[in-house]
Amino acid sequence: MMPPALSLSRSPSSSVSSSPLDYVRRSAAVVRRHGPSFAYKPSAGVCYASQAVELLPSLCPDIVVRDARLEDCWEVADTHCSSFFPGYKFPMDLVLRIDRYIALLSGFSVPPGCMRTCLVAVNSSSVNNSFNIECGDPRDAGFQKYNLSRGSIAGILTVDTVADYLPRRGPLKQRRTGIAYIANVAVRKEERRKGVAKMLVKEAEARARSWGCRSMALHCDVNNLAALCLYKKQGFRCIRVPEGAKWPEPKISKGVEYSFMMKLVSKI
Repeated sequence: MMPPALSLSRSPSSSVSSSPLDYVRRSAAVVRRHGPSFAYKPSAGVCYASQAVELLPSLCPDIVVRDARLEDCWEVADTHCSSFFPGYKFPMDLVLRIDRYIALLSGFSVPPGCMRTCLVAVNSSSVNNSFNIECGDPRDAGFQKYNLSRGSIAGILTVDTVADYLPRRGPLKQRRTGIAYIANVAVRKEERRKGVAKMLVKEAEARARSWGCRSMALHCDVNNLAALCLYKKQGFRCIRVPEGAKWPEPKISKGVEYSFMMKLVSKI
C-alpha cells in the first residue's frame, strides 16, 4: 500500500485576526518606539528573522508555508514520488506521478466531521515560475487550461483527522477523534537541511490546534535517524505498541519498520 493519498485542502485555512496593513502599522510603531530589531543573516532557504520581522511575513522570508493550490498539484506529486520512490525508473516513475496528480486534482471525501489538508513550503523567489497546459481546441466549450508551478515547491506535508492510521477505540472499533495525523512529509533533495520540514510540522500543529485537536501522531521509519531527531526536537515521543497488537501503519515497502510517535498540541 502506498503512503496516505494526497489531497488539496479539505479544511478551513488558519484564521487571521487582522489584515497585513494592520501588521505593518503596528510593526512600524514598534520600530519607532524601540528601534529596529532585525537579526537577519542572508542564507539560501533560511530566514533568521527576529519576532519583529515575523510580523511581516510577506516582506522577507525565503520559505512560505501555505495550503496547496491547483497549480501546485504536479510539483507536489513529483516531490512526493521522488522522495518516497526514488528508485523507480521510466515508465513506472511517470505512472506514479500521474496517479498522485490525479488524486490531487480529483480530491476525495472525508468522513463527516473530519479535516484534511496538504501543506506546501514554497520558495518565495520562485512563486511566479509557472507554465500553462492547454487541453483541446480553444474554440470548443470543453477547452481547459491548467496553470502549473515549477521549481517553487521545497517540501510537502499532509495533516488530517481521519485517523486511518490510528488504533480504533473500544470493542466497536470506533474512529478516534481529537488527534491530527501527519503523513507524506517530503522535502526536495536540494532543499534539505534548511529547516523546511520543521516549518511544515509547526504549521501542521497550528492547523491541528485550530481544529481543536488535543494531540498529534505520525509514523516514522526507524532507520530514518534524521527524521526521528527532527520529530523528537518538535516534542514527539515514541509510543510503545503493545505486544501482539495490530495497530495500522503505512506500508510503503516490505520490511520497513516504523516508530509510532505522538505529542500534545500546545495551547499557544
